[in-house]
Amino acid sequence: MRHQVYGYKLGRSMGHRTSMRKTMIKQLFEYERIETTLAKAKSIQGEAEKMITLARNSNKGDTIAQVNARRQIAAALGNASPEIVKKLFDDIAPRFVSRPGGYTRLLKLGPRLGDNAEMVLLELVAE
Repeated sequence: MRHQVYGYKLGRSMGHRTSMRKTMIKQLFEYERIETTLAKAKSIQGEAEKMITLARNSNKGDTIAQVNARRQIAAALGNASPEIVKKLFDDIAPRFVSRPGGYTRLLKLGPRLGDNAEMVLLELVAE
């Protein structure tokens, strides 16, 4: 039974899976759109949206809440990404202040030629 089992394994070990997830979320925030497989996109979509919500809600709070939110995002993405955290809080989150959720969009591109995997374009919704 799969009770309370969260996430996709994607045929990888735990360390490889977490590092791939962090890298893909960083790339999504940096380029604002990435082309990947459907399973990988679905595995990072929820976590990326939670990070955007945290950044968006922290802008309403005091300085301590803002610093705490930045530290949480930096820890989740790896502490070697201060420019990504800065872009998330200063550029991406203010765009979605009036939006209650659904910050990303999946556009299906069709199957990949090599292995017939379903390819998608995961992008931030423009507002």
